[in-house]
Amino acid sequence: MKVNVAYFKEQGVTCLVFDADHQSHTQSGRAELLASLTARARASGLAGAKAVLAFAEYGRLTYFGTPDLTRFLAGRGLPGWTHTLDI
Repeated sequence: MKVNVAYFKEQGVTCLVFDADHQSHTQSGRAELLASLTARARASGLAGAKAVLAFAEYGRLTYFGTPDLTRFLAGRGLPGWTHTLDI
């Protein structure tokens, strides 16, 4: 399975956005998935200081992860995908 990733820098901070959600749709599942994807991204050379999951929930785009990055993306929108990760 492939996961889309947006890797970008905002105000000097590197950020990762993953196009994924945990199948359980729970906070703990999402936290585990985010940690796993962040580790895989780092192993692939994409080291981000902040990271979030981006997924559709009840028909709207939702973010889970670093709080200030989720607020930033909620106001600005989803960046374009730049990479993919095999999981």
